[in-house]
Amino acid sequence: MHPVLKQISDIGIVPVIAIDDAEKAVPLAKALVAGGLPVAEITFRTAAGEAAIRAISREVPEMLVGAGTVLTHDQLDRALDAGARFIVSPGFNPDMVRYGLSKGALMVPGTATPGEMEQAMALGLEVVKFFPAEQNGGVAKLKALAGPYKTLKWMPTGGVNAKNLADYLAFDQIVACGGTWMVKKDLIQQENWAEITRLSREAVRAMLGFSLDHVGINCGSEAEADRLARTLCDMFGFAYQMGNSSVQALHAVECTKTPGRGTHGHIAIATSNVDRAVYHLGLYGVRCLPETCKTDAKGNTKAIYIDGEFGGFAIHLVRR
Repeated sequence: MHPVLKQISDIGIVPVIAIDDAEKAVPLAKALVAGGLPVAEITFRTAAGEAAIRAISREVPEMLVGAGTVLTHDQLDRALDAGARFIVSPGFNPDMVRYGLSKGALMVPGTATPGEMEQAMALGLEVVKFFPAEQNGGVAKLKALAGPYKTLKWMPTGGVNAKNLADYLAFDQIVACGGTWMVKKDLIQQENWAEITRLSREAVRAMLGFSLDHVGINCGSEAEADRLARTLCDMFGFAYQMGNSSVQALHAVECTKTPGRGTHGHIAIATSNVDRAVYHLGLYGVRCLPETCKTDAKGNTKAIYIDGEFGGFAIHLVRR
């Protein structure tokens, strides 16, 4: 995957911004970064779009900024000159895609039909926008299309909000979602940067969906692990399951046959996407241990340990 697309995928949510005053672009970008969303699609719907992209590119280098609603060659040239790292359009125009590719631009055109998606794939694109997403059938339509288009990934935009975000991002072929709910025009006009940061953090939490999966207890032998698991199952009605390296009282406690990470054991925290969780925790200085990473048959990360101990327990992230 293109490195910019990989970064967009790790972030998971792309704020889509129509800004009327370029002077507000930098504080807006800083508010999004503070909220855990260091990416933005600044649309060319307003006259301030180009100047806003230029200001953010210059003054907030940690922000991955792209240009949206790019409809003409001239707009594309100006967007790239201003510092746009990716180009988004509402619809699929083969001429615009070819022109952008000739300029070395990362193109994410809008699509709504299988025919448009196939044309995009024929031009070598790996990710397309799905727009307007909800009005075109939402995630259910994309799942129905996934069979013949297994290598294509989508960035749904239009009708995506805090309530349906998790449903979209639970589907592996969705690279990220575009949304406006954390950057409403009235919040920008009022310069309510604190609220934009709060909504961004709330969106990230909703996307990651952290929850307790199970607690692992280090035991000294298989017999000890078996006794403890059976006791917990009898006491609380959990389901007993013997495994290769542990005995489980499903779905609450894992009793390891030999001591593993952590003085006492481990705490497993479930999340909708481990890679996104690693990225976002990293923004706050939390380090994960790549040598502990486990992947599934598709190459998706399914588990990884966080560096350190917490109350005598190791913590690992697991995919829900």
